[in-house]
Amino acid sequence: MLDSLPTPDASATLRPDVPVDVRLTLGVLQRGHADPTVQSRPEGVWLCFRVPGTGDPVTMLIRPAPSALVPGPVPVLAWGPGAQAAVDGAHRLLGLDDDWSAFDARLASDGAGGLPPAVVRARRAHPGLRLPATGRMVDQLFMVVLEQKVTHDQARAGWRWLVRSHGDPAPAPAPAGMLLPPTARVVRHVPSWQWHAGWVQPAQSRALLRVAERATALERLGARGADEVDQVVGALTTLPGIGAWTAAETVQRTHGAADTVAVGDYHLAHHVGEALSGRRTDDAGMLRLLSPWAGHRQRVVRLIGLAGYRFSRFGPKLAPADHRRR
Repeated sequence: MLDSLPTPDASATLRPDVPVDVRLTLGVLQRGHADPTVQSRPEGVWLCFRVPGTGDPVTMLIRPAPSALVPGPVPVLAWGPGAQAAVDGAHRLLGLDDDWSAFDARLASDGAGGLPPAVVRARRAHPGLRLPATGRMVDQLFMVVLEQKVTHDQARAGWRWLVRSHGDPAPAPAPAGMLLPPTARVVRHVPSWQWHAGWVQPAQSRALLRVAERATALERLGARGADEVDQVVGALTTLPGIGAWTAAETVQRTHGAADTVAVGDYHLAHHVGEALSGRRTDDAGMLRLLSPWAGHRQRVVRLIGLAGYRFSRFGPKLAPADHRRR
């Protein structure tokens, strides 16, 4: 595959001084195996997007380092009008501004700070885990809004439908089936009947339209630094249809927000409670359990997800809602 690729319009080989697990780090950006915008393939991770601010399209390939356990070179290749800007931002995309040193020092110095052994082992097994920062606020909001109060399968199907129905071809040599997400302008003009046909709930389509209408201001929020995450969350939650959960899930990916936890999630509080205390809890209980790790709470949540817990399942399953005949 790599031998047949055309010469990239821009490229670089990053040489971080910390381990970087490219697939694990970027995996949170991929919405299912059939995501048209992000694909993990044998040659590396492909991403198709538009550069914030300019809207220039780009296809990017990030090849993993030889090892995810020790520092190593990470080749980055990009094609399209946005290639150079994408390569310039690759360090942030890969979470190289995400500094785990204080977290790791605490694990080493005070008996893991009360974290369960499985969580500590997860960190030792995955030293290359970073929190990516895309800066692409509108794209992420489109994705996360489609995940509001629906099943996992509905959320993935909604994103695929939106991109395949209203996205654009990505610059060559994007793999077959990969596309650029739709622009805000296109989303603003999606007819109401098409939202119904795509199984997008009315509250979701209204929120998507609000995001699209405010795209310019939202992209400015995406350009703000990780030290301004609280202000970004506050600004996002003033937008009707964007609550605390949606804002948190968004900034975790746009800003690599290491301390922003998604409250209001259908399962997360239960999982954190079981992992840290042995029993299920609610959002308030989850925040209490995570409070000793202020500054690193989302890092702890990510590690819980990698720790191999088998969480109990109670209560009714969330059923898909069909609004197409309403």
